[in-house]
Amino acid sequence: MPPIPADEYPLHQAPYSLAHAASSDRNFYDRCYLNAHDRSGEVFLITGLGQYPNLGVTDAFACIRRGDLQHTIRMSDALGPDRMNQQVGPYRIEVLDPLKELRLTCDGDEWGISFDLHWRGSFPAVDESPHLLRNGSKVMLDAQRFAQVGTWEGVLRVHDEEFIVSPDTWVGTRDRSWGIRPVGEPEPEARFAQERPADGGFYWVYVPLRFEEFALVFIAQEDANGHRTLNDALRVWPEGDPRGVETLGYPKYDIRYRSGTRIPTGATITAFEADGTPVVVEVEALGHVALSAGCGYGPDPQWTHGVWRGRNWVEGATYDLNDPSNLIATHYSILDHVGRAQCNGAEGWGLFEHSTAGRHTPSGFADFTSVAP
Repeated sequence: MPPIPADEYPLHQAPYSLAHAASSDRNFYDRCYLNAHDRSGEVFLITGLGQYPNLGVTDAFACIRRGDLQHTIRMSDALGPDRMNQQVGPYRIEVLDPLKELRLTCDGDEWGISFDLHWRGSFPAVDESPHLLRNGSKVMLDAQRFAQVGTWEGVLRVHDEEFIVSPDTWVGTRDRSWGIRPVGEPEPEARFAQERPADGGFYWVYVPLRFEEFALVFIAQEDANGHRTLNDALRVWPEGDPRGVETLGYPKYDIRYRSGTRIPTGATITAFEADGTPVVVEVEALGHVALSAGCGYGPDPQWTHGVWRGRNWVEGATYDLNDPSNLIATHYSILDHVGRAQCNGAEGWGLFEHSTAGRHTPSGFADFTSVAP
């Protein structure tokens, strides 16, 4: 195989062309996630693009929630030799200024979604702690990710509606991650599926928020007993500010749920300054997108990231979030909410992402069927 364009740059981390991943694990991936919303929670865009070098696949998706409907477009194709060309069918990401400015375009009017959007980071991107998750002795997730908050400008269309996206009201968050995670066609779990604890559980909170003077990034991953296996609490100051990135300890999360469900309505996050002073963040959950209803995140029954669908594949779909057939996707998988936040008198906006499945004793969930009173 000849060199690829990225090989011109001093970016190599292994004795291979950048056409190849350093790991031979079939689940190696490199992908990005972005969201955009106004400050009402009534329109919410979630989108992303991924490359899976060991599967030879690239794909992308965009999902817009309006009312109780989620409209999606998803695209898949063979991964070409130029990995710096982030384009799949009508969808494209252009890096205008690394870690600062991006342009996203999607010419998908035929499938009900199109946009031309300009992203500007409001604060520096920050590395999150490494993500590691095992199923027995098998590594399921071993990834690195960076996060950033910012603003959007441009135009967004969903079917017959058009939205003028202005940076004074449209904000969002993004991340890019790479490493190992389950992608493509499912692998047999064999022993680990049979011996998985019946009362096992998974608890996840991801809350990046944009305030005018600073950004906050909170992450917590816990097991069924509340043992935290991933913890991040960061306050990010503007570029050049001597305070840089501050850590805010080991936060406490008090999440409030809609009665009879595990859908959150809000949360109180209590973090701590280096001297022990509490930093209290109140988050209200507004409109949300169910990531397993058309966006490719498990357990999406129709489409999963990295699955080979053939060359030049494009599909549109609409999901009714009140349809009982979508119950698992809308109640028991990861939900991404528009979050309105208050912190020490300042108002902020961003992502409130949460999922709790199975037992989580600190939340009062005893098993997979438990819901909030």
